[in-house]
Amino acid sequence: MAHRDTNEMVGQLRRQSLWLKDSWQYVLKTKVLVKKMTKRLTALEVGCGPGFVMDITKKLVDVKGLDFDPDMVSMSKARGLDVVQGRAEDLPFSDREFDIAYCSFLLLLVKDPVVVVKEMSRVSRRWVLALAEPDYGAWIDHPEGLDGLREVLIEGMKATGADPFLGRKLREVFEQAGLRAEIGAHAGVWDLKRLKEEFDDQRRLIRSLSGGHPKLDAIEAAWKDALEKGTLFHYNPIFYAVGKKI
Repeated sequence: MAHRDTNEMVGQLRRQSLWLKDSWQYVLKTKVLVKKMTKRLTALEVGCGPGFVMDITKKLVDVKGLDFDPDMVSMSKARGLDVVQGRAEDLPFSDREFDIAYCSFLLLLVKDPVVVVKEMSRVSRRWVLALAEPDYGAWIDHPEGLDGLREVLIEGMKATGADPFLGRKLREVFEQAGLRAEIGAHAGVWDLKRLKEEFDDQRRLIRSLSGGHPKLDAIEAAWKDALEKGTLFHYNPIFYAVGKKI
């Protein structure tokens, strides 16, 4: 079971990196790398997982990764990435060691996101970024028959200790960490072509996040029926925060 869970998580992280690649590059290029630099900036990715986001950001900055899971560290190293094992709440780096510290899909999973952002701020000279944090409380599905999916997901995530509402709390988290942040949202509406392509992957992810809720069979049937009729609408809001140290 643990092996399947790991494979599912890695697959989801890979899909997320493909969905958000252009948005992440846009945020970095327009919010951070706005002035002509005489040298490449250095960056730390906290909670880097298997390194799919590092594959994107390394084209723009010199990036090092950190993850708590030794399997994720091994996966990243096997792909030639510079990654170390460590805790997001106690980063094994000196004060102001990097120009940028960033994370993605991490703060909703940690016990105290303010502590993590404070640590990211400590090791950063200039910028602290949360590149992607979802908000399942604002998840929208249509037509009828799908309206219970949001509650199922929220219930399942809370049971695992995750915060399904973290996206809307980004400004609060950064302010409590001593950072004034610009908050924005990535595009979260998929067209029918992508919805059809991602159906099986989304079905497995939803079952994983919800803990196999008994309502899922009916919800899945309604989702598939709406997809076949072309009436399905799905919105998954994902927010970002860009904090600049003064």
